[in-house]
Order: sequence, then structure tokens, then C-alpha cells
Amino acid sequence: MMVMPMYLFPILYIAFFFLSLRYLFKGEYKGILLFIIFGLPIYTIALSVSNMYGFSRIIPVLQSLKEFSILCYLAYLFFNLTKKVHFHSIDKLMLVFFGYVLLYVFLPIGSYGFFQRVLAFKSLCFFPVVYFTGRIIDARKINISEVFHYIGLLSILAGAVVLFEVITNTHLQTYSGYADYNFYFFDQEPAGDYDLSWTFQIENGMKRFASFFSAPLEYAAATLISLSAVAALVTNNQNRLRFSNFTILFLASTVLGISLALSRASFASFFVIVYAYLVITQKKQLLKIFHYSVIAAIAFFLLVSIEGDFFEFIINTVQFTNASSVGHVIEWLNGIESMAASPLGIGLGESGRISAFSGTNTGGENQFIIIGVQAGIIALAIYITVYVKLLKAAAQTFKNRKGKIRKLSLFIFLLKLGLFIPLFTAEVESYIYISYLVWFLSGLLVNMLSEKNVVQTKLFTRGTKVPKINQDDNTGSPL
Repeated sequence: MMVMPMYLFPILYIAFFFLSLRYLFKGEYKGILLFIIFGLPIYTIALSVSNMYGFSRIIPVLQSLKEFSILCYLAYLFFNLTKKVHFHSIDKLMLVFFGYVLLYVFLPIGSYGFFQRVLAFKSLCFFPVVYFTGRIIDARKINISEVFHYIGLLSILAGAVVLFEVITNTHLQTYSGYADYNFYFFDQEPAGDYDLSWTFQIENGMKRFASFFSAPLEYAAATLISLSAVAALVTNNQNRLRFSNFTILFLASTVLGISLALSRASFASFFVIVYAYLVITQKKQLLKIFHYSVIAAIAFFLLVSIEGDFFEFIINTVQFTNASSVGHVIEWLNGIESMAASPLGIGLGESGRISAFSGTNTGGENQFIIIGVQAGIIALAIYITVYVKLLKAAAQTFKNRKGKIRKLSLFIFLLKLGLFIPLFTAEVESYIYISYLVWFLSGLLVNMLSEKNVVQTKLFTRGTKVPKINQDDNTGSPL
């Protein structure tokens, strides 16, 4: 059977990393977005292929490239600041969250040593570093529409790979050394009917596909990014839809991906994003069609799928009777019990990836509970507050602005809303492509909001008439 050359994945991963540095040396910033969008989705498969070809010794180096790239950009931007940064309330909350959780690295709380606590801190708290990279970057040098086109190209490529998987009825990870990589580095035995891990199938053995992402759940969550991006890309300042051949293919690949990844949480979020888009853009006629379509789809599903594996999958999910749903509930209850007993947390590493590998996890499979169990309800409250404030800021900006910032705010609003459900069922911050891209662009949105507010304040204090708030904000790269 003909298989795509697997060695291309580590080559591409390394190539995009060096490309990002090349752009940085030239004083341009889109390189970091190229690395995030095209390098990070293939991160796990690049590492597993490297291990398969006998390069296990360089795996730690390859693992560190993602953090190193962000730190390089942040350091360069920080030491080349040409204007004072006016802190937004979200900035202050992010700094408080980072500093508060950092205390838990040095406090002797929990069963893990200092090195394990540092690793847990990086896993839990690197997203503020990514956020501030987007926060202090020169927003005029970032073309938002170009970024969304990159996301579209990634989605189309992922769709092509998943079609290859369906046609051959074989997971790409079967060829990449995925199982050996997990065993060698994380001591995880191959599991499931396909000798990968249980996440590559549903309870009855039906296959879930991940394309070139680390797992089907990450691929499913990535389609939420794609759907939000295509919505922002095709919506103009008057909320009219403008599709092209590219955006139609973009949307089709997104639908294909969510259909084959078979993630319940992301599938529900997919429709939440569509509904939220119709509401915020005031598409009343399309809302009616959406309501009728949902009713018709449910009726059709009940008529033609009254038996079968997929029907059983849906019913068991709704009734919380399948093993996965029951497992989520048990983990939630354990986590809530832990937070009730220890409101200030039980220490870094006690929930999430570090403890999951050792089999001593407390309250995993829920981003909120993972934070609360480790660092307590104060850290959890800050995280939720940041999340809500970003949602609110994005929604208000979309309604009051035009141009570049409007597109970005629509993207952030839809995506943050869409990721809310998966946050209850997975450690979403461990999906590096999703976490890095979302927080970088969230920082960029606050960056643009803060600059606009500073300009208006200066004009006001000089006695100059303040421009209308709904003027075109596209002062940077052309749309």
C-alpha cells in the first residue's frame, strides 16, 4: 500500500521553526504564526516519526522548540518596545494568574518534586507567555485575513489526509510509530482495537480519525478554530457573506473533519458556533432555517438510524451510560471533592498530564477542574474571569468596530464560546496548536483594543474630536 513519506513531518516541523526565526531576524512577525499554524499541528507525529527513524535522543530538543520560539519572540519584542504598554484589566489578571501559580512551584505542596512541579507549571501556565507575545507585538505587521487563509490551508490539508485515512481504512498514526513513541517516552502500552490508544475509537470500536494531529479530540477541537476562522473570513462590515472557491473548500474540509473525529463535545460546540454566529450577525432568516433544520435532522435521524452503532453512540452519550461519559463524571466528582477538601489546591502535577502518566490523576479530563485541583479555587476564578472578559470584549468590539479588529473579534468570540464545552471534557490547554493560536490571537485582540483606547484618550485630552467608535480600524496590513 502506498503511504505518504513520513519523514516529511519532522522535516516540516523543523523547517517552520527555523522559518519563524528567519522572519524574526528580518524584523517581521508572521513567522511565529506560520510555525504555530503549520508546525504545531504535526508536533506529535513529527516526534513519533523521529523516534521511529532512530532519533530518540533529539526528541527533547524537538519538544523544546515550541517554547523556545515563543520565548525568542517575546524577548525580542520586549527589548525592542518603542512605546509604553498600557495595561488592560485582562493583562493584569494574566500576570496575577501566572505569578500566583508560580508560587506553587516553590511551595512544598503535593507529592511531586521540584522538577515535576516545574513541568506541571509549564503545562498549566505557559499560555500567559503566548498571550503576552501577541499582546506586545506590532499589530500593524499582522495581516488577519492572511492568518485566516493559513488556517484554511491547514484545514484543507488535514481534510486531504483524513480522506486518505478513510479510503485506506487505516489511521495515519499506524505508520508514524505513534504507539512506540508513547511507550518509549510515556510508558503507555498500546491500547484499543487498533494498537494505538483508546481515543482512536468509540465504545463500539468505530474508528475516530485524527489526520496529522495528536489525537482525534485535538483534531475535532481544531475544526472549531477552522469554523470560526472561515466565519470571520467571509463576513464583511455589513455582515454580508462573501464566499469564494477557497472558503467553500475551507468550510467543506472543516465539516469533514468534525464528522470523522467523532468528538461529542466538539460536535456540539460546532453547532453552538453556527448558532452564535447567526445571532451576533443578526441573520434572522437563517436562524429560522437553522431551527427548522435541527428539528428535521433530529426527526430524520430517529427514522433512519433507530438502530446501529452511531445511534447507540449518541443515545449512550445523552444518557451518560457509555464508559467515556461515566468516566468524565467520575473524574469531575473526584476533582470537585478534592477542591472542596483543599480549596487552595493539592499541588502542581496532582491533576492533568503529569499525574495521568503515573496513574495517580485526581479529577482530570476537565480544564477547569485540572486548574482548581492543582492551584485552588483562586487560580480557577482568575482563569474563568479572563475567559469571560475576553468573550465580552470580543462581542462588544465586533458590534462597534469595523475592518481588521472586527474580523479578529468575531473569530475570538466564536472560538472562545465554542471551546467552552470541550473545556469540560479535556485538558484543552495541552492541545498546543489550539492553545498557542487562541492565546496569541487573544493577546493580539487586547493589543489592538488598548492601542485604540490610548489614541482616543490622547485625542480627547488635546481637545480634538474623537473619531466614531465604528470607524474602519484596518490601519495595518490590508484585508
